[in-house]
Amino acid sequence: MISQMLDMGVHERRHGRRMQDPEYRTAYERAAREVAQTDAVIRQLDSLRIDLGISKAELARRVNRNASSVRRLFTAGQVRPELPLIVALADALGAELRVVPRPAEAHQTAHEPAVSGVSQLPG
Repeated sequence: MISQMLDMGVHERRHGRRMQDPEYRTAYERAAREVAQTDAVIRQLDSLRIDLGISKAELARRVNRNASSVRRLFTAGQVRPELPLIVALADALGAELRVVPRPAEAHQTAHEPAVSGVSQLPG
């Protein structure tokens, strides 16, 4: 247990030193945004699935995927699904994905648009 705590301190110090490098910091922050946005979209899709009363297995059937792969998508810690799968899941749930520009102050430091996530289509 103590060795794990020591290792974490070493990791944090190393990470802190590397974050001083502007190129590393930019890449790290971009990756962190990517993970956060992907997780947010997956959570929104899962929430919509639950609200609609659709099982993971049924959703998998609707997008012609293996039930275990869809189950893993909604339960794994960090997933990196392909965009066509995300679009297919949204479509099967009667929703669409949208890309929304970040506010101007956030856009000055990052040149990528924000992904707003999932919105349900009227219907």
